[in-house]
Amino acid sequence: MPVTVVTDSTSYIPSALRRELDIRVVMLTTTLDGVTYADDPEECDAFFAALTASRSFAQSSLPSVESFRSVFERVLDEGRDVVCVLISRQLSGTFDAAMLARDLVLQARPDAVIEMVDGKSNSMELGFAVLEAARAAAAGAAAAEVAAAAVEMTRHSRFLFTPLTLEYLRRGGRIGGAAALLGALLQVRPVLTAEGGKTAIFAKVRSVRRAHDTILHAFASDLHVHGGLGDAVVQHIAAADAGRRFAERVSAIAGRAIEVLPVGPVVGTHVGPGTVGIAYHTIGRLR
Repeated sequence: MPVTVVTDSTSYIPSALRRELDIRVVMLTTTLDGVTYADDPEECDAFFAALTASRSFAQSSLPSVESFRSVFERVLDEGRDVVCVLISRQLSGTFDAAMLARDLVLQARPDAVIEMVDGKSNSMELGFAVLEAARAAAAGAAAAEVAAAAVEMTRHSRFLFTPLTLEYLRRGGRIGGAAALLGALLQVRPVLTAEGGKTAIFAKVRSVRRAHDTILHAFASDLHVHGGLGDAVVQHIAAADAGRRFAERVSAIAGRAIEVLPVGPVVGTHVGPGTVGIAYHTIGRLR
């Protein structure tokens, strides 16, 4: 049976690539000061302009169970199996909503095949797992094999990023006000990553420049130790110029041009405008 891959909007895969591989996306949203924005990285300038001007904290909303159910049923009606690869269950209730939808569909269609995969991350680290699954599906793999391809990619990938300010982490309760103030006074900049499905601190340094240097050193080390580069993208939150400058440094290490992609409102609201980082995977396993 042919397979279609479903993901959520926090994978931030470029729309052209989603269309090419027939990846179906279920959208999250973010609400700020009474206005709701779709989690679309290609149409998010208005959201980040509003976020920068506001003192409020934006609230993200999960996709409904019905939105997942509708997508699953549409794919099944096309005579295809489903593999659903989603943002980490530790970071969002999106996976649980999709599981409820799956259970509802299977009650009515007990022979349906809907494989679920926890992508263990977000942004293009999740995106790489989705793309690996979609390429396996395009090559004719069965649903279990497509799901296994996504899981395997999570063992090869890393996402490293650093915020320009600690203010948005403070607003979202990720760090306390005192810690944010002390960090700002000392110019401490964390390098963050996804570890075990959760956001974790990879390193602490004293400036954005040093944070970027730390990310580049880790990237180069991973390529050396783990068999070379599979693929990489630089990601930014409302910081395209900074992203391009960082990509030039990444490209010098990779030996090839590295694409620069934006992050959308749902992930962006928790870390804030000015954030720059890199998602990549290596040929050998990282974990």
